[in-house]
Order: sequence, then structure tokens, then C-alpha cells
Amino acid sequence: MREIVLDTETTGLDPGQGHRLVEVGCVELINRIPTGQGFHFYLNPERDVPKEAFAVHGLSAEFLADKPLFAEIADAFLEFIGEDAPLVIHNASFDHGFLNAELARLKKPAIARERLVDTLLLARRKHPGGSNKLDDLCVRYGIDNSQRTKHGALLDAELLAEVYLELIGARQAQLILSETTVIRSSSRGTPIAPRPVPLSPRLTDAERAAHDEFVATLGEDAVWLKYAAGN
Repeated sequence: MREIVLDTETTGLDPGQGHRLVEVGCVELINRIPTGQGFHFYLNPERDVPKEAFAVHGLSAEFLADKPLFAEIADAFLEFIGEDAPLVIHNASFDHGFLNAELARLKKPAIARERLVDTLLLARRKHPGGSNKLDDLCVRYGIDNSQRTKHGALLDAELLAEVYLELIGARQAQLILSETTVIRSSSRGTPIAPRPVPLSPRLTDAERAAHDEFVATLGEDAVWLKYAAGN
């Protein structure tokens, strides 16, 4: 199953008041495992960046002036998210509204609400009464968010991917599967890790040939041949 974890940064809170996207970042999951594939662009919003928004993400109008317009990356963005992959977003209605406003300007079809997986709602159900901001969820799950001095769409999508896996229990399931796969038990029941590299052969070709010649002299009455045959 393919899922896309997505985040955006904007010039403000309401696309209906002319606010625009300034950054979009996506991370791909396949069967709940990050693939390392992503999508990221800074965008020229074709307007000023209010100081309140700059305080959040640190992206100035000067920095964004030479960045592509959303119209220039829209097709690549739509191709990356596909037609039906679930979109994992924190406070999904916010990003969804901005993305659909940008698509509407280009007369492109809107992203269906049915595709949204809102991690804020998941967190509120799992941790009612607690703070469910992204930073607080990172702290709750022991996820390193020390690089998040400002909001950033790609970094936040990467962090959200880890939070999402914790919220749905996929991280624990992966750990259990990993332990089951790579750990076996000794004859005394003590867990031991498998040997990462096979032992190198200890017999020379000449020694193997001599052994085969010796076995051939024993005939069919050799004890281990009877044992192997079930006698």
C-alpha cells in the first residue's frame, strides 16, 4: 500500500483571503515503510509574506522571489501523489484547503477529501486531553525533532511520517517483525543474533577429496548411512 505524508507552509491562514503556498513537502511510504522517495519545492507565492508567517517558517519574500510558481510544479506534484494514495496530513483540512485553492486557480480537479488521513484526529482519539501538536507528539514518542527550529514542509513531513507510524502501531509491529526475523534461540533458549557473515571454509579441496575417498571405502554398512535412511 502506498501512502503520502504531506505538509505545506503558507503566507497565512486562509486561502480565501488571498494567502498562498510557499512550500510543499511529501514523503512516500510503501506498506508503512519510508522508501526514501519524496517531493519538495519552495514556491513563489506572487505576494508578500506577512511577518506573522515569516516568524513561523522563516521564508521571506526575497528568498522565494526566484522560486517556481505552483503552476510550474503542479503536474509533477499531482503525478507524485497519484490518484488514490492516502494523504497523511496533520490538521489535514488546512493543507487540503490551500492545495485545492491552488489547483482551482489552474482549473485542475480538486483533491478528494476521502483521501485524507488526519493525524491530528488520530492523535486526539489516542491521547484525549493531551497536547497533540507535532512537536509534542515527537516528544511523546521519543522522535528527535531538534532540527525543527522553524516549521518546514519537508522536515515536518519526515517527522510526521514517524509520528504516524507510532499512532497506528506500525512502528511496534515493524520492531516485532524485525526481532522475529533476525533473532533465533540457542539450544538453551537464550536469544542470540544470527551471524552477519558466514564462517569461511575451514577445509581445503584436497581435504574434502580425501574425506570423500575415505567414506567410499566404508561401504553401505556405515552407521550414519543407516541413520540417514531411517534404519
